[in-house]
Amino acid sequence: METKSGNYQADIHNAAYEENYREPSLSASCLINTSGREGESLSGRWNFAADWYDTCRRAEWFKEIRTSAAGVPQPVDWDWEAWERINVPACWNMERPELYYFEGAGVYTRTFRYVPREAGERLILRFEGAAYNACVFVNGLFAGSHDGASTPFNADITGLVQEENRVVVTVDARRGPARIPMDNSDWFNYGGLYRDVFLYRLPRVYIKDWFVRLAGDGGVDADVYIDGGEGADGTVGIEIPELSARAEAPARDGRASFHIGAKPERWSPENPRLYDVILRFTAGKDGKQDSARDRIGFREIAVRGTDIILNGKKIFLKGVSVHEDHIIHGKTTSEDIIRSTIRDLKEMNGCYLRLAHYPHDSRFARIADEEGVLLWEEIPVYWAVAFDNPATYHDAQNQLSELVLRDRNRASVIIWSVGNENADTDSRLTFMSALARRARELDPTRPVSAACLINHTELKIDDRLAEVLDIIGVNEYYGWYDPDFGKLPKILANSAPAKPVVICEFGGDARAGQRGTVDDLWTEDKQRDLYERQTAVIRQCPYIAGVSPWIFYDFRCPRRLNRYQEGFNRKGLIDAGRLQKKAAYYVMRRFYGETGPGGV
Repeated sequence: METKSGNYQADIHNAAYEENYREPSLSASCLINTSGREGESLSGRWNFAADWYDTCRRAEWFKEIRTSAAGVPQPVDWDWEAWERINVPACWNMERPELYYFEGAGVYTRTFRYVPREAGERLILRFEGAAYNACVFVNGLFAGSHDGASTPFNADITGLVQEENRVVVTVDARRGPARIPMDNSDWFNYGGLYRDVFLYRLPRVYIKDWFVRLAGDGGVDADVYIDGGEGADGTVGIEIPELSARAEAPARDGRASFHIGAKPERWSPENPRLYDVILRFTAGKDGKQDSARDRIGFREIAVRGTDIILNGKKIFLKGVSVHEDHIIHGKTTSEDIIRSTIRDLKEMNGCYLRLAHYPHDSRFARIADEEGVLLWEEIPVYWAVAFDNPATYHDAQNQLSELVLRDRNRASVIIWSVGNENADTDSRLTFMSALARRARELDPTRPVSAACLINHTELKIDDRLAEVLDIIGVNEYYGWYDPDFGKLPKILANSAPAKPVVICEFGGDARAGQRGTVDDLWTEDKQRDLYERQTAVIRQCPYIAGVSPWIFYDFRCPRRLNRYQEGFNRKGLIDAGRLQKKAAYYVMRRFYGETGPGGV
């Protein structure tokens, strides 16, 4: 459509304004491993406004243009310092009652002062999580955008900063059919800067990432990645003091690889042994140095037939699924909340958690390393994703890449999952097979899984995706959504998988304190009876290598609106306040207490 030049206001009529904010993309390719580095927290109170029409990006508020081209003051629709303040990190839904169901764009802003410590240092702005799309602006300039609510991203703002700086971040929490997850999911859509924000100072040439893991001969393999252009050549050193192990290797094209013969003690739930790993880089051109450190456990996870093998021994995954949802804080978590979750798990005699249905806070895997808890981590390729859309695949692959790069040094993480409960179509098979390949490219040391499908007509596990997976995940709700519980033992008997199967979901809803007969829906008695029947059947199946019933805690879900649910999924073994344990919790505690490390 043609328009007459000069006779309209561009920001009002430009429907394609979002295209201006696609590049630079703050994707996995620029992700920096910040483990062990000293960051400067930007948490606290930020000025915030709900931007219902996304006008900040449409009208370029971030440029702070207050006068016309002729220098005449003109009215503006924003007023940074007059806006109310909101907590960061926090879900905006939990900050103000009027924002509880807000699914739109929000604008965050704050100032910070910057005084360089060293000549030539780089300044990195790091976001641990922003739901869903985030655009970052510093001093009126666009630093880049990121898609994906639950994975970290960073922006190199070295060329944008001055002594006094304003950062503006727009966060768009809209659900959409082409996003990951898509617009129809089974959990609450929290929005905002809900995880921490940091500033990191790095030298001009720096250690960008590392992958340190147990080698096949019981030693240690390591790959270290250097960033800094032509200056990335030099010498990389690695040290594990407790093993009296040191090695050096040349960095070529930004990478150095090592094999260390020292034999570390194996990490396991019974013995969560961690080692300090110190990395050093010396640039060959000017001798400048950088260093980083991490706490790493060394263990082997593998699949052998229908068994999952940890450090050469068969294990049974005694666990439960859990959402990152808190009655007070929403999707924002803390070290105390994570540790209390693990205490509840261990009290239930469990050692394994399925972190559903998206990457949880990075602190979870670090604390699990310390506590000896095994983790399944996944991305939200959930339900009817737009499998034919290349942009949707790019989004999913990037989220997977960011998750794997973030957590592949964590011994507690033993399974990458590429999706949950998707229809078995050709496009889905292509999409998720490519994701499985991507996970193995970045990390060939862990098995890949997904929640697969059951053929409800032939009553057997039947999903083409299983062919490309190492572990078959199965969600089944016999005795609940399908009341004919007798189908479950038939399905297990009719199936003959050549790979281990993890029952990654089963269960039924119960309102805490609601009592009745075993035939009364929504009661603890019905839920307890269902769990007793499930565990009795699971005991008899030799190829089931673990279970993670759905779910640990009741959680918010706007889909669920009957008198017992009232906006919550009530399948939790513990209520939403994380205080009242339901009768089914004690069924699982007894089952896991009677189950040895290798299974029943």
